[in-house]
Parts: sequence; C-alpha cells; structure tokens
Amino acid sequence: MNQLKLFIDLTRLQKPIGFMLLFWPCAWGLTLAYDFSKNITNYIFYLILFFLGAVLMRSAGCIVNDILDKEFDAKVFRTQNRPIASGKVSITQGVLYSIVLCFLALLVLLNFNLITIILALASMPFAFTYPLMKRFTYWPQLFLGITFNYGLILGWTAVNGEIEIVTIIFYIGAIFWTLGYDTIYGYQDIKDDEIIGLKSTSIKFKGEAKQFLSICYSFLIIFFLIGGIKMNLHFSYYLLIFIPFIHLFFYQIKTFDSKNPSSCLSIFKSNNFFGLMIFLNILIVKII
Repeated sequence: MNQLKLFIDLTRLQKPIGFMLLFWPCAWGLTLAYDFSKNITNYIFYLILFFLGAVLMRSAGCIVNDILDKEFDAKVFRTQNRPIASGKVSITQGVLYSIVLCFLALLVLLNFNLITIILALASMPFAFTYPLMKRFTYWPQLFLGITFNYGLILGWTAVNGEIEIVTIIFYIGAIFWTLGYDTIYGYQDIKDDEIIGLKSTSIKFKGEAKQFLSICYSFLIIFFLIGGIKMNLHFSYYLLIFIPFIHLFFYQIKTFDSKNPSSCLSIFKSNNFFGLMIFLNILIVKII
C-alpha cells in the first residue's frame, strides 16, 4: 500500500487537473473534426482513448519531470516532499515506471490511423524536454503550450487523417491559453525559483502579470473566433463561447493575486471548467 501511495504521488493521479488540461485539447480537436451524422460510437471510442492517453502520458511526464528536477525540487518548499526529490523513490524505479506508462500509452496510440501515430511520436521530444526549458529561457510556458495542446492536432487527424489550416488556428489559440494559466501557476513558486535561478514567464512579467494574461487570453479569443469563422460553425458558437471567456477575464484575471499562492492554485484549477465549457460549446454546435 505504501508503494501504491508513492506511485500515486509520483504520477500526481490524485491531482486530475494535470491530465484534464492535457485531455481537453484532444477532445476539442476530435469534436471539431467529427461528423456527427455518422455513427457516434467511434467518437466515444476515440474520446476514451484520448482520455486514457492523457492520463498515461501526463503520469509519465510527471516522473520524467521529477527525475530531471530532482535537485531543484528539493530546494522548493512546495515540491521538496515529492517522492524522487525526497529519496522515497529511486531514479531507477522512476525510469522503470515511466517506461511502463509509455508502453501502455503506445498500446492506446496504436488504435489510431498512421498519421496520428507518427505525429504523436514526433511530439515526444517536446514532452520530455519541457522540464529543461526553465533552465535556459523565460518561456518554458510556451514549450508547455506547444506540448499540452498538441492533442488538438491529434484529435483532428484521428478523424480526418490530415492537418488543415483551421487546425493550426485553434492550436495556436490553445497555446495562448496555456501561456496564461501556467504563468498563473508559476507564481506559487516564484520566490524559490528566483533564488535557485530558474526562469519562467511568471518571473519575466513580474509586476505586469495581469497585462500579460490579458494579452494571452485576448489572442485565445481571436484565434478561436477565426477558427469558428473558417469552419462556418453555427452562430450559437459565437454566443456560447463568451461564457468561458467571461470566466477568463472576470474571474481569473480580476481575482488573480500573484502574492497569494493558494489563490493562484485555485485560479489555475478553474481552467478545467474552461476546458469543459469550450468542449460542450463545440459539441453543441456540431450536433445542431
């Protein structure tokens, strides 16, 4: 039971916000591409596969992140008790767990078409090198956005078998979403990160965080509106989409306090609601 608890702590399975933020772009891309006049069984099957893939890959990513950040995590109050940083789980065990999780994710991936498999495998370098970015650039959140929203492209290609310009439009918009929410998340550790020399957009835009978030979320809106126009989505899309965007500006940005870690975490977690609202919006207008 102790080993099971350590595995859950290591993979953050008790914190579903991580794999949900990875899953929502997959669901968006799949739903945007799917023709609901056809059998819905395949849609549900793909949705389940993407959910399983998100859980498995996020779990493996957490382990790799903890291995690469072992020395840094030990110096940060919030992360010093993580299993690898605290020595409760060895690096060898962590690597073994990660390999098993990646193998299970591969079994899930093999259910998709060839281009989706190739594109997913091509994203692996981004997924496993992201933790290193905070050592070299103030933009690790950009690399996270590229990685975490890649599922939007995979969701699209799983149905259509090709990438189209509208896919890239939605993908870029989703990257701005991640730039925003992970900047908020970064303010939890900003004091420790500055001391040990790590970089982030939280540090780069310290004192100008709300302006930066406003820019990110504005671009998110613009790209999602352009994507809707390009796809000739039902007019209800443009009405419903402002519900989650109101959440971004009138809850996240308005209540954001960079000096209150618990507030930052609460706002960050609320992005699960945003992801769900966008998903339901797309689903509704595609079914109409």
